[in-house]
Order: sequence, then structure tokens, then C-alpha cells
Amino acid sequence: MKPKIGRSIRPELKGLLFVSPWLVGLLWFYLYPFVASLYYSFHNATAFGPGAFIGLRNYELLIRDPLFWKSLANTIYFTAGSLSIGTVLALSLALLLPKNVRGATAYRTIFYLPTVVPFTAVSVIWIWILHPQYGPLNHLLEQLGLEAPGWLSDPTWAMPGLILVSAWSIGNMMVIYLAAMLEIPTELYEAAKLDGASPWQRLIRITIPLLTPVILFNLIVGLIGGFQYFVQPYVMTNGGPADSTLVYSLYLYRNAFQFFRMGYASAMGWVLFLLILAGTVLVLRSTRRWVHYRG
Repeated sequence: MKPKIGRSIRPELKGLLFVSPWLVGLLWFYLYPFVASLYYSFHNATAFGPGAFIGLRNYELLIRDPLFWKSLANTIYFTAGSLSIGTVLALSLALLLPKNVRGATAYRTIFYLPTVVPFTAVSVIWIWILHPQYGPLNHLLEQLGLEAPGWLSDPTWAMPGLILVSAWSIGNMMVIYLAAMLEIPTELYEAAKLDGASPWQRLIRITIPLLTPVILFNLIVGLIGGFQYFVQPYVMTNGGPADSTLVYSLYLYRNAFQFFRMGYASAMGWVLFLLILAGTVLVLRSTRRWVHYRG
């Protein structure tokens, strides 16, 4: 007896019903804004409507906008600084907390906990820590006989202060490095010891090369996150002082929701997308020189 068509389709319909909330969310919250922003970037759009078609006018205004270049330079500065410091610190912590260290689980939990704290709460805490007069960090520097900078109130030190804050949440990277280190065969270290390799040589010749795929992953994720950096400069400095912490996403937010230049902000969003895409492609193309895969 042949099965009925309705019965054969029924499981597929059930599957579609189960995934329909996700499909609706994908189409409404991701695909529609993605396409609509491209449409608005060619229009004189405001918060009240798409406005008139102006072609590439928004993109031409971007090129002549000094704050656009300032925000882009600040974003590149932050991304380079946070990635460099975060990678070194996360890798160092992972090397200091191997599986056989006593209390390693507790230390890993302590270093990972800051990543689950909301960014807004972290920002408020660091505003107090970096306070030039009452902050504990400057108090510690003064006790050591060092000059205490103005941090968030000084244009020279404001961005380094934000980079320092970004190092607070390196727990994600550390956990990923720890997991990758556990996958390195112990036979390689044993053979290196028999050949007389020092701990430094084992680190340089075995650990770091075999961690390069994970370093690549963290580098790409950090690059994407760095170019979209928003919450902490918005809460802690609001782009100041003297636009020294005006990052790209914050300037985009101002154009969209303070100046209501939706078309201009949409053009900025697409430039940001292309910049992230170009940066990711350049990183991936460089992998032949420094990324090593086992086997």
C-alpha cells in the first residue's frame, strides 16, 4: 500500500514549524536590515523616511568627513592594541595554568568570570578604577613612585585606558588556548626533552606553532569585535576627550540616532562591513606563512 502524500510531507512541515521562529528572526532582524541599509545608503534617509535618491553622495561625504577618518584611526588603534595585549596575556595565562597545576580549575574560573559580567557594569567599575584622583590604580602608581596619568580625562591616555579595560575580558581567549594546548600530543614534548630542548625551545618550536590555528581564530574574532567596539567608549568617555576615543561604531551611532542621518549612517555601516571583510581576507591570505596544521 502506497503511503499518502500528506503523511510523507508531515515530518518536513513539523521541522519547518520548529525552526520557523529562527527563520522569522533571521529574515526580520538580520536579512531585512542588511538589505534595507544598502538601499538607504543611496538615499537621503532620515528617521522619518527613506528620502530622495542621491546615489553615491553619502559615500562622497564620508571621504571628506574628518571625523570619519578620526574614528577609523581610533578604531584601528584600539583593535591593534587590544588584540596584541589580549593575545599575549591570554596565551601567557594559558601557559601558566596547565592541567597539572594545583588549583588550576579555580584559577581558570577566576580569570574567566569577568567575561560573563555585562559590559555596562564593567565600564562603570573601570570608571572608578581609572579615576585620576580617587581611583585605586593611580593610588597604586603613586605608591610605587610613578607618575599617575589622567587616563580617561587625558586625550593621550584615554585610548590606552580603554585598551587596558579590554584586557579585563581575555578569559574567552584563555579558555580556547587551554583547550588547544590539551590537544597537543605529549609525545612531541617527550621527544624534544630527549633531544635536549629547553622549555623555551619547546615553547617556540612546538607549542606556539601548533597553536597558530587557534591564534588565527582568535585574531579574526578579535578583529571583527574590535571594529564593532561600542559599549565601553559610549559609557566611559562618550568619544572624549577631544574625540580621542571616538570609535567608528560610536560615530555611526551618533549619525543614526542623534543626528538622524540614517542614509549617512547606513553608508558608514557598509563601509565598516567592507573594511572587516577586507581585513579578514588579508589575515586569511597571510596564513600560508605562519599558520601550521598538524598532519
